[in-house]
Amino acid sequence: MKDFLKYMFATMTGIIILSIISGIMFIVSLMGMLAGGDTKVKAKENSVFVLKLNGMVNERAAASSPLAALLGSADMSEMGLDDLLTAIRRARDEENIKGIYIEGGATVFDSPATAQQLRDALADFKQSGKWIMAYGDQMLQASYYVCSVADSVFLNTTGMIDFKGLGGKSTYMTGLYEKLGIRYQAARVGRYKSYVESVTRTKMSDDDREQRTAYLQGIWQMWTQQMAESRGVTAADLDQLANDSIMVFASTDDYLSARLVDRVMYPDEVKQAVRARMGIAADKEINQLSLEDMLNLKTPKVKQRGGEVAVYYAYGEIVDEVVSGLSTDHNIVGSETVKDLLALANDNDVKAVVLRVNSGGGSAVASEQIWHAVNVLKQKKPVVVSMGGVAASGGYMMSCGANYIMAEPTTITGSIGIFGLIPNFSGLVTEKLGITWDGVTTNRFTDYETNLIFADDNSEEMRYLQGYTDRGYENFLNIVAQGRGLTKDSVHQVAQGRVWLATDALNIGLVDELGSLEKAIEKAVSLASLDRYYTVAYPQQQDWLDGLLDQQQQDSYLDLQLHRALGDLYEPVMQLRQDQLRNRLQARLPYPVCVE
Repeated sequence: MKDFLKYMFATMTGIIILSIISGIMFIVSLMGMLAGGDTKVKAKENSVFVLKLNGMVNERAAASSPLAALLGSADMSEMGLDDLLTAIRRARDEENIKGIYIEGGATVFDSPATAQQLRDALADFKQSGKWIMAYGDQMLQASYYVCSVADSVFLNTTGMIDFKGLGGKSTYMTGLYEKLGIRYQAARVGRYKSYVESVTRTKMSDDDREQRTAYLQGIWQMWTQQMAESRGVTAADLDQLANDSIMVFASTDDYLSARLVDRVMYPDEVKQAVRARMGIAADKEINQLSLEDMLNLKTPKVKQRGGEVAVYYAYGEIVDEVVSGLSTDHNIVGSETVKDLLALANDNDVKAVVLRVNSGGGSAVASEQIWHAVNVLKQKKPVVVSMGGVAASGGYMMSCGANYIMAEPTTITGSIGIFGLIPNFSGLVTEKLGITWDGVTTNRFTDYETNLIFADDNSEEMRYLQGYTDRGYENFLNIVAQGRGLTKDSVHQVAQGRVWLATDALNIGLVDELGSLEKAIEKAVSLASLDRYYTVAYPQQQDWLDGLLDQQQQDSYLDLQLHRALGDLYEPVMQLRQDQLRNRLQARLPYPVCVE
């Protein structure tokens, strides 16, 4: 017994000592990573910026967590467009960086305009006289579009380029819901406001087909023209290749024949090509800088002189309040955004504001509150909207009160319309499950909300909802007319929930000019009559430690696993749940606009 107690005590002591040592090592490692994150990087002479395009490119990336990286659970698949553009500008201005090497892979962009902005930044980099090389194993179409700007495009000997044109199918869940005894009731204004169709129809309407065809063809024409100019072919040649792609690309030699790439080679041969371009010996190491290195690059300190131009990023779904749920995508929270904009209005150091909008809309109520805050802000200082990939529906509502609207050429905007969507469960609950209701009320419509959801005959309640929606649309028209200096009737002619490509929106008065975020900043400086200025980004990115302590981190993990399991069915399956959490009146784009 003595020996047993002795060995047990020794074992417990050993475990305790090991835990203490492990804890100390963990803390030391964590502190080291924290310290390393603030270390400035110096570009060595004759360096190359290695840009690996792989994963999702959004407007801004979430702050990375050193703890997650230490535990091996960091999601490195998300990239922020703001970070990419900053890195490319720094590479352009750093004399020791001679070129950019792009590894194009399975990249998904949150919108066509995001890919276009990245390509435009790379084209600007080339204008400085520096070179770009691109290489890929498997290039998705949007990734190839970006890489085509390079001086040389290389492909792996067993590689593939996805080149098929733009498009996609929507999922219509009406048949499934009917089998379950669920029917969606829609009140909408705008013949093109097609968000409701995924749960009220079994196929695409003619109106929706018309608007989708128009903007997709506009984007594709712009893409093929830009790629043709870079590759020394014609846009018609590329369009024909897209038509015949699955037939003509039987081997990598076919990509060479079509002039989509310059050479087919193995990865080690690519390194030799880079060395040759840099003029270094075949056995010498290449001085490489990653995206993270570029963001930590040591740059000359510039004194903040002149007036501050605030760049406020508003991207994601527009919601009334933070809602804890499975989806943890970035949102524009109405109450928080209003508070931020009013704070900028009262900040005397801020002389102008650029509102960077990338949103397909959401809550009509929250959108209007933000629009009002923009108007209050505009009374004190110039406000210029810079539209990113999407600024439609509620995203357009919050934008149209600004002094000036600048959009990217491939921005998707408009969608001026309103809808209300409510599921009715009477077929499921009463007919299939046998649950019934009975009760008393003091007035005729006391329980109208319950009737909307559970009553078999709720035609009177739906007339009320349609009237509420009609008033919302009229309000939307008035807001746009006031902000854009147009008549209400002229706005109605281009509204009806129709989605517009920015190049078309320019011609009908919905935007003022086509241009980048940098151009929008220049416009804000001009409107504020500033001789000197500096920019500050708002709102500040959430600190990684705050994110670690956030209760929604668990939801984020569950959402990721569910997304992986459901694939393309993720969005429609989640819609039923999310519709219960959203405001009744919605001003939102009917579909996602991601491109691969």
